[in-house]
Amino acid sequence: MFFILSKTLYYVLMPITWVIGILVYTLFVKNRKYKHRALKIALLAICLLGNKFIINELLLAWEYPPTPIEALPTYDVGIVLTGITNSAKYPQDRTYFQKGADRITHTLQLYKQGKLKKILISGGLYWRRDQRSEAKALQEFLIIGGVPEKDILIEEGSYNTRENAINSAKILEEKFPNQKYLLITSAFHLRRAEGCFQQQGVEVTTFAVDFYTQQRTPSPGFWLIPSEKAFYYWYVWTHEVVGYIVYKALGYA
Repeated sequence: MFFILSKTLYYVLMPITWVIGILVYTLFVKNRKYKHRALKIALLAICLLGNKFIINELLLAWEYPPTPIEALPTYDVGIVLTGITNSAKYPQDRTYFQKGADRITHTLQLYKQGKLKKILISGGLYWRRDQRSEAKALQEFLIIGGVPEKDILIEEGSYNTRENAINSAKILEEKFPNQKYLLITSAFHLRRAEGCFQQQGVEVTTFAVDFYTQQRTPSPGFWLIPSEKAFYYWYVWTHEVVGYIVYKALGYA
């Protein structure tokens, strides 16, 4: 029920949903004054939502900044959150990555550079019995990349960030109590993820990957020309901010 309600809330609050709602309204309203006003509002909203500068500023304020690898000490466990593969692709003799592959490729780099002793991959997201869990698929990727299987743990039972934290906390308490943990996930997602782990009594250092932001530029195109990517970035930002607020309200983070 929580999953369905949260997803419904996300889409209701999406800026593009409101724009579509306004445009649909113009199809049915008969008063020309109201119709023209609604069209102007929709046009203004499209211009604002398509502006790369505005959404980039919001994401810059939300995303955790990158950490230089050389500044990191060695951590006992690197905790990697899933949500970056397409498990529906066949044949399942490889790992099909989506946006966010930095989560696992940067983890591999950290391990190779001696910053991680062990790696815990947390996340299930399998829907058919003949599919590997996402954690299993990423474990196989790391093994191909040269990480010994003995240094990789997987947690396959979680379907959201809160469950990632709950299930990972149990494994850490059992196998690596009171050690140093590095939490690795997308920069826009780290705020909520860190809160969930803290709520479970797990103190983590965060390592941001998979950035949506770009450096500010004086280019007129960045400020003035609408971009279709900006609409998607609004979805990412709204989805995560709403998710964080909901998790806070429910005491999950």
